[in-house]
This record gives sequence, C-alpha cells and structure tokens, in this order.
Amino acid sequence: MSKHDNICTGLCRDCGADVAPDVPTCPKCRSYRLLYHPELHTLSIAHVDCDAFFASVEKRDNPELADKPVIIGGGTRGVVAAACYNARVYGVRSAMPMFKALKACPHAVVIRPTHNKYSYEGGRVKKIMLDYTPLVQPISIDEAFLDLTGTERLHGGSPASTLIKLQNRIHEEIGVTVSVGLSYNKFLAKTASDLDKPNGFALIGQSEALDFLKDKPVEFIFGIGPAFARTLNKAGIKSIADVRKRSDSQMMKQFGESGLRLAKLSRAEDHRPVKVESIRKSISTEITFNTDIGDETELTDRLWQVCEKTADRAKAKNMAGYVVTLKLKTHNFQTITRRRTLTEPVQLADIIFHTCLPLLQAEISGAKQGRKFRLIGAGLSSLCPPAGDAGDLLDPKAQKRRIAERASDKARQKFGTDAVMTGRALRRKGTPKPKNKTS
Repeated sequence: MSKHDNICTGLCRDCGADVAPDVPTCPKCRSYRLLYHPELHTLSIAHVDCDAFFASVEKRDNPELADKPVIIGGGTRGVVAAACYNARVYGVRSAMPMFKALKACPHAVVIRPTHNKYSYEGGRVKKIMLDYTPLVQPISIDEAFLDLTGTERLHGGSPASTLIKLQNRIHEEIGVTVSVGLSYNKFLAKTASDLDKPNGFALIGQSEALDFLKDKPVEFIFGIGPAFARTLNKAGIKSIADVRKRSDSQMMKQFGESGLRLAKLSRAEDHRPVKVESIRKSISTEITFNTDIGDETELTDRLWQVCEKTADRAKAKNMAGYVVTLKLKTHNFQTITRRRTLTEPVQLADIIFHTCLPLLQAEISGAKQGRKFRLIGAGLSSLCPPAGDAGDLLDPKAQKRRIAERASDKARQKFGTDAVMTGRALRRKGTPKPKNKTS
C-alpha cells in the first residue's frame, strides 16, 4: 500500500509535503496550513478560479493599492467588472451598477479595465495549467476546469498534491492567488472552489456529496438565477431536498430542460467531461453612455466605435461571422436587438458598421423619433474562419474602404492603435471605452 492509499494522510498547503494525521504543523516547513480529507488522494476533477483576477493584477502592479478597496469599472452609468475582497466587504459585486458600488464604498479606488493586460495574464495562467495536464477547459479569462486523472506517475503525487504545486507556482510566477475546488465531477468541483476564498482549497467527496447538498437552497446550484429560483419557490421547491422529492419526468414536464438539469445536479450527477476545446459562439462589444443619447450623429459615431472594436477582436482571433447584431438599450432599460444574416462571413469594421447602420437608423427615426439610448453594442455570431472581404457589390466605394482598413490594420499593428484614426474616431476620443464580450 502506497502512502497515498492511506486516507488519513494529509498535505501541506505551502510545501506540498505529506503530513500524518493529528499533527499541528507540517514537519517539513512548519506551516499550519494543512489539508485533510478522506478522499484527498482519489479525487481528480478540479476547478481553478483566480481570485478577484482583474483587481489582483492591478494590485500586483501597484503595491500601494494592496490594502485598499479596488473596483474595476468606470463611468457612473457603467457596471462593476471586478471588485477586490476589500471592496466586497462593503457589498460591491461584479455586474453591480457603478453608482450603487460607489454609494456602498465611496472611498474605493476605481480603475478602468485594461482587457489586453488581463487577457495576457490569463494566457500565462493557462500555460502553467497545461504544464500539469493537457485536459484544461477554460470557461472564462480567469477560471478553468482541469482533469488530472492518471497524472500521479508523471508528477510524483496525487492530483491534490499536483494542484498545490500549481496553486503555489501561479502565485510565484504571476503574482496572483487562485482558489481550487477538487471533486469527482465538474459541478461539484465548481461548487467547491467557491467554498474557500481567496487562496483556498476545498474538496467535496463522493461519500459526502448528497448530504452536503440536501439542505442548500435551489439557487446554491450554479446557473439557477433569481428568476428561475422564484419560479421554483412558487412551486414549493425551495431546497435541493425538495427537488429530490420529484422525479426527473416531473421536473422535465414542469420546468423543461432546466428542470431536468436541476434534478440531476440535485443528486450530484454530472457526467460532462473536461473538454479541451470550447466553442466560441460570439464576439461583441458594447458601450454604456454616461448620459442618454438621442442624436443620430453621435449614436453613429458610437456605433463605429463598437464595430471597430468588435472587428479588432475578430481579427485577433482570426474569426469571422455570418450574423451581425446591433444591440441598443433605451433610457428606460428596454433592450433591443436587431440581426442580419449575411451570405459571406465578415470581420471588417466597415462591413459590420454598414450592416448595423440602417438598423440603428430605423430605431431613431419615424414614430420612434426622439427616443434616447443608454447603451449601444455590435456583435458577430455564427463564427467561422474568415473567407475574404466580399461585401456589397452595389456599393462602389466599399472595396476602397476595405483596402484602406486592411492597410490601417497593418499600420496600427506596427506603430500602435492610435497610428491611424478615422474622423469618427477623432471625434469620439475621450468617450467611455467599450466593453468586450465573448461567449
């Protein structure tokens, strides 16, 4: 029997050494951070989540922010992109409107997001993960699932031991902390990673999963939002134990696919594998204005801004899309989406812009005239590799604009993003930066 077959042994969170049961400190490094669990050396599916990633990167780069509440976001009409744990103490949360966040924590340091920097650092984290297993499934810029099944011989220890090495290495090389959830499926690994933050390590074993879940409210399950939770509550389903009282067919009949999914997760059943490739569904960019806008010229300039940014991101990913989407949000928070499906996939800002422009004009003219908007966005979906710059052959100037855009791309790549700017770009310089979205 190997030392990892002994379920009583633990691991030191700092040096990764095996520790015997009931010892107060690690015999190797004297750390008090010891990890014990009956299934410690048999679980192999992990969820690794960077702690308050955007804010952590900013604090790493500016040590003066270490003990201050930091909010990543901007503009009184914008939303919180991320908040450090100091800010969360005051009730600040991601996706909260900025004016509410600043009311809750008026002394917070607000930093506008730098997405290129966060993407770069997220890429570095992923590269470190890949050194330990090829089965890495990113689910966002700062979190991923890992399958470490069968890696014991390669890394000289159980998956839990390897994850401690991974956790410490990310902190040493990247300068941010991560929290680890370890279990036997993705649902429970994701659940575990939220139990001990920041810089935490939590496990949910197979023998305890059902008891662990039964008393939790239905919204404890990831993906059950407030609206669905209210629907369940009205039907008398408030806890996970309540879900288990109903059959799969009953849940499916009453709540559709979401009900069936909930029924299975309530029993800790999740057979999804860790997939190396995740399919990107869309690329989009949006801006929330500081004040509502109704002027067509100004809205057109902002439309160009989001189209240009969406095109830049599509080019960087070497992707194009058949479906172009315009998104608007009115002053009273009504969301409007208009889509056009094209015969050829596109990635150029010029084509995205001229596809969205008539859709925008239709929303600000006629009977709808005088309506103001608080947000504008543009996106691509039905993604695929680019297939050239074919567009509207009835527009005699279109091909010249596309040639100019490709030349502009080369100049910006060589000399910087401000090397070439359109008249619209010059007019809107200094306006709120757009937010990128991918799914």
